[in-house]
Amino acid sequence: MTATPTALGTVWSRLVGQARAIEALRTAAGGHGMSHSWLFTGPPGSGRSNAAVAFAAALQCDHTGSEGAGCGQCHECHTVMAGSHADVQVVRTEKLSLGVKEIRELVRRSALAPVGRRWQILVVEDADRLTEQACNALLKAIEEPAERTVWMLCAPTVDDVLPTIRSRCRLVTLTTPTADDVAAFLTRVDGVPDALASYAARASQGHIGRARALARDEATRNRRHEVVSLPARLTSLGACMTAAANLAEVTKEEADLITGELDAREKAGLDTAYGVVDRGRRPREYAPALREMEKDQKTRAKRRHLDVVDRALMDLVSVYRDAIALSAGAPGRLVNEEIRGDVERVVRDASPELNLQRISWIFEAREQMLEFNVPVALALESMMVALRAPDSSVR
Repeated sequence: MTATPTALGTVWSRLVGQARAIEALRTAAGGHGMSHSWLFTGPPGSGRSNAAVAFAAALQCDHTGSEGAGCGQCHECHTVMAGSHADVQVVRTEKLSLGVKEIRELVRRSALAPVGRRWQILVVEDADRLTEQACNALLKAIEEPAERTVWMLCAPTVDDVLPTIRSRCRLVTLTTPTADDVAAFLTRVDGVPDALASYAARASQGHIGRARALARDEATRNRRHEVVSLPARLTSLGACMTAAANLAEVTKEEADLITGELDAREKAGLDTAYGVVDRGRRPREYAPALREMEKDQKTRAKRRHLDVVDRALMDLVSVYRDAIALSAGAPGRLVNEEIRGDVERVVRDASPELNLQRISWIFEAREQMLEFNVPVALALESMMVALRAPDSSVR
């Protein structure tokens, strides 16, 4: 069970390995160096949105003690962390992009005075997914913010946000937490046994959400094991094609499990809203609303599949990174310590230079799918064959 903010202490307690960022945010919440616009950046899983929400709670906090604003105990902190505070709006998208319609609604809200006595706070997750029109709409609001409005944008890097927007924001850079920090968090917060926490922390490569999933769910651990076992099995063209097909299928099944339940709830909600269940018939307005919902669900399913595939590709990268580290005699445990024998086989069969090239091929496949809309199965087939190639001339 996930611990509540009260059980964890302050609102900052769920931010792992981010002491420097926490200090800067706590200082700003206390009235020093405050800005109307903030940009939170950091690698996936570092806690960008968690940091923004914690900062929002600190800004609304009723109390300041030895820890400063963000006590985690007061009504304001609890409602912000629970997502129910009247003056804190968090926008996230399951689509491939965040459009102008959603941003214009936020801009409209940003001009209103807060209900409470502190701030109107607007948190935009996935600011890197803003369309051009959405960026233009947001820029004007950030250039001329209302007196008690605070914008918080979250993106992987500063380069993922338009220069005109990022230049008007105060930057908060988060780092990848260490495996020790993540393991300690899992043990302290979720009560995960030490050995399992250590495995989940290493396997997640600092991604907090992924670490928690690995620690909690055996099926998730099994799926990851299948992925990281692939490099040692890519010994023939047939094996490469089979691996690509299996990976595409498994990731699609996992994505469908994630989105299926949400799709069903949305459909039930739509039926209830239009009285389909009560009246036993469909009003004229129902059909276009259903089409629009199904269109959004299809877009969300595509993004979720790409997200799951992307995570699998990062797991593959970790094997080749382990091989390079092992070749170089680097100290410390491998990310994939549990399959050290497979990693040693990869080391024997290829030079560090080839393994580095293999990592670049994985990132090429990632770019093809995410940026150029290449079908997942095709991109994975090309990648798997490249991973088996003895040199860069075989592509």
